[in-house]
Amino acid sequence: MKTVFVTGADRGVGYCLCEDFLEGGWLVIAGQFMPDWPELSELRKKYPDSLHIVPLDVGSTASVEAAAAETAKLVDHVDLLVSCAGIARGADYDVYNVNVAGTLRMTECFLPLMQTGLKRLAYVSSECGSISLSHREGGAYPISKTALNMLVRRMFRVLQPQGYTFRLYHPGWVRSYMGGQKSTVGNFEPEETAAVAYRQFVTDREAEDVLVMTDVSDEMWSY
Repeated sequence: MKTVFVTGADRGVGYCLCEDFLEGGWLVIAGQFMPDWPELSELRKKYPDSLHIVPLDVGSTASVEAAAAETAKLVDHVDLLVSCAGIARGADYDVYNVNVAGTLRMTECFLPLMQTGLKRLAYVSSECGSISLSHREGGAYPISKTALNMLVRRMFRVLQPQGYTFRLYHPGWVRSYMGGQKSTVGNFEPEETAAVAYRQFVTDREAEDVLVMTDVSDEMWSY
């Protein structure tokens, strides 16, 4: 049984990814930011032996370190780290802290648990982070995704020669909770894009030495 850690697992795409991994026979460790949100607890009743819930705020170094320590008590290694946590609104510092620094914290703190096994890192990004293709105006969110893409590129250059494989995924316009409430506009429900992400995350590629950003239609994006 392979092990995956998913950030942003409370709801939306992150939660649906947890469902997909559990249905696929994985051991899932879900990073929980909102303990009062009921879905993860309900899902654990269905998968009591293969879903573990760990408190996690990717915006806090102490919280990420504690989550890594708790994970080390549960398993001897993590095969796949899925960085899905993100926010679209709030102070600029908070957006950058969660979307960029939070991703770096998770990767750095969990790498010691990923020295064996699949050694795969997956990151949920966005087309709005593409300098050449972004059509959005203003706000910290697009800038944070551009920074995330560059961060992943730099990590790829360092870690790919060590046997790590990478997935960088644009989920499309999702009717998600990025604004705080479930959006009523968008092209995809969270479960739709999560199903594609799951397939891309678990499937090996012929060219693992090339970093690309793919989307819900299996197309590649310039970033």
